[in-house]
Amino acid sequence: MKKTAVVTGGAGFLGSHLCDKLINEGMRIFCIDNLLTGSIQNISHLFGEKDFTFYKYDVTNYIHIPGNVDYILHFASPASPADYMHYPIQTLKVGSLGTHKALGLAKEKKAVFLLASTSEIYGDPIIHPQPETYWGNVNPTGPRGVYDEAKRFAEALVMAYHRSHGINTKIARIFNTYGTRMRLDDGRALPTFIAQALRNDDVTVYGDGSQTRSFCYVDDMIDGIYRLLLSDENEPINFGNPEELTIKQLAEKIVAFTNSKSKIIFKELPVDDPKIRQPDIKKASKKLNWFPYVALDLGLEKTIGYFQKITDSI
Repeated sequence: MKKTAVVTGGAGFLGSHLCDKLINEGMRIFCIDNLLTGSIQNISHLFGEKDFTFYKYDVTNYIHIPGNVDYILHFASPASPADYMHYPIQTLKVGSLGTHKALGLAKEKKAVFLLASTSEIYGDPIIHPQPETYWGNVNPTGPRGVYDEAKRFAEALVMAYHRSHGINTKIARIFNTYGTRMRLDDGRALPTFIAQALRNDDVTVYGDGSQTRSFCYVDDMIDGIYRLLLSDENEPINFGNPEELTIKQLAEKIVAFTNSKSKIIFKELPVDDPKIRQPDIKKASKKLNWFPYVALDLGLEKTIGYFQKITDSI
């Protein structure tokens, strides 16, 4: 019999790519999304698949899925600072109540449960790069705390269900990821820079641009998540590309790639914005034989091409 997977947040950027992967691996998919930040366009190509079912639903409520369920992948949550600061209460609810309801379904169905966690649980780190053993440096009452603490609580709840109920749980700590199906108005640096450069607008860099990030292409990220899903690992695992660059370097690269006339301007750094961000992926490499392969230049070429088509159609 075909394996059945439930993907919450399945119409989002990562969730939709995950649905593609699981369909291609021969699974039956139940995709759940309330479309707060997700988009039907991300999954419309799957509506003709007999093994794909979409429910528009808020997973902070009780979740019922008929029949057997083998895997539950909890990806429901606003993920960009612009989104979770605009929807702070919804972000906290989906990280707490939504995770609780999804774990309840996993308990009922005796299913494997995978949580999409985040590098944001490390906050503004004082250890570099960040290994899974680092507990983080998070401001719980700052504007970013709604997302950081929602994910930290979700991780604690997942491990409690693992220890108390014996559920086979997984925690993927996802570092900055980019690629097709990101929104132009996502609010994160990379899509914002691309959108501004394509319009020849000023490219806005916050702070002096010296803060660093490490960007992983979506295909590599989905491969890592799938490997984790099928593994025996229950402790958190980092996924990201360790290739680090400054935000200013990223802006300059995007302006060059798009042949833009944009100028780079600088604005005040937001509160609690992390100064450094780089994943330590030794654990993923050793336990899952996972490595990111898509170089930033190639990934940017694909992503810029995707955004170019979107802007041309507007």
